[in-house]
Amino acid sequence: MKKLLALVLALMLAVGMMSFASAEEDKPYIGILAPATTHGWVGGVAYYAQVAADSLDIKYEFLTSSDAEEMSSQIETLIGLGVDAIVVWPQFTGVETAAEKALEAGIKIYNFDMIINVDEKYADSMYMLTGDNYGMGYEGGRYIAEKLEGAGKVIALCKPAAGNVNDDRMQGFKDYIAENAPDIELIAEIASDFTREAGLNDMTAALTAYSEIDAVFSLDDETSIGALQAIIESGRTDVKAITGGGGCQEYFNMMLNETYANIWVASATYSPSMIKSCVENVVAVLQGEEIKHLVIDSTTIVDRDNAAEFLDANTPY
Repeated sequence: MKKLLALVLALMLAVGMMSFASAEEDKPYIGILAPATTHGWVGGVAYYAQVAADSLDIKYEFLTSSDAEEMSSQIETLIGLGVDAIVVWPQFTGVETAAEKALEAGIKIYNFDMIINVDEKYADSMYMLTGDNYGMGYEGGRYIAEKLEGAGKVIALCKPAAGNVNDDRMQGFKDYIAENAPDIELIAEIASDFTREAGLNDMTAALTAYSEIDAVFSLDDETSIGALQAIIESGRTDVKAITGGGGCQEYFNMMLNETYANIWVASATYSPSMIKSCVENVVAVLQGEEIKHLVIDSTTIVDRDNAAEFLDANTPY
């Protein structure tokens, strides 16, 4: 009798394990590839990608890479593991061959922020979500024009080395000003970098070079943090507004700080949290839903009036 009972229990356990294994196999299985963290924004992308994956009933692998060779190798690893889809932030050129191998194997690819340039025959299996760089500039122009009541002298802290990111943001700003606030004068475009050190140094130099600066069109939150330090340390009171871009929590908190009460501190969202939509969308694709192949996440301006809505104490950025 005891042997029979033990056999029954063993069979029940085996059936239960088989059912669990079957349930696991039925879940969407995705790979998430991101660059190794070199900047707070990059760390934020990794954080939000995992938050999204953990919130869904899926299996996933999360990998980071330092260069195109490593990312290509990881794509091939994911092919071998049998993933159904890959969410990738392809900051490196040189991963096209590996990506085409994945697509050839029937794996969907959802690109974040940048696109992998593969053969057009794979278009039906390629998806992309990106922020609106032009919209960031356009809305930044609108914000500055409103705070200056349509007239004043503005400098831009830009980053020509950032290619279309810089060009699109600058063009959006210039277009808004030209169309709506012709009395605002862009007196200088200063090549800077998306770091607070660059913002501090370049804004310090600008404050020395220009006796009147009514606003700063900055393209990045990190640059703006450094620029604000320079403005406060200089004792200048002519700067009435400064923009930024990205979604830095430290910068959002600065908007609510009384230290900057006389400056309208703002950011145009290009948040690392956008990658959550990539993960959610690719799972929807695997579950048979029709999803747009290109999604452009619209820009929201954040300042002291709504910054509290964007605070997240858990994000690394």
